[in-house]
Amino acid sequence: MPPPPTWHRPPACLPNDQLDLPPGGARIAVAGLVLVRQRPGTAKGVIFITLEDETGICNVIVWRKMYERFRRAVISGRALKVTGRVQREGGVTHVIAEQIEDISHMLDDLIQPAKVRSAHQSD
Repeated sequence: MPPPPTWHRPPACLPNDQLDLPPGGARIAVAGLVLVRQRPGTAKGVIFITLEDETGICNVIVWRKMYERFRRAVISGRALKVTGRVQREGGVTHVIAEQIEDISHMLDDLIQPAKVRSAHQSD
């Protein structure tokens, strides 16, 4: 049985299982599949996104101003790269979004045959 395809993390993205390493306030980038988008009515326009990579999950907070700037990626992205600041509160780590990029196109690489995928990755 062949090994499962590997996902090539976007450059400079921290795996989610390492979010406890950078100090609070550090600027980092994370990437992963969008599991959940929440926009509670009581949150005054704030959106909460949960991303998952192969190592775990990451909680992202998108303030209204960032949502307006990156609306298309926030609404339609199946996979996102988020650059922002680490925030720790009550034992929970969040990333406060400063830049959001839709990287859904990277998911297509996972379903390509291995031969095509390896040729594409060597480019």
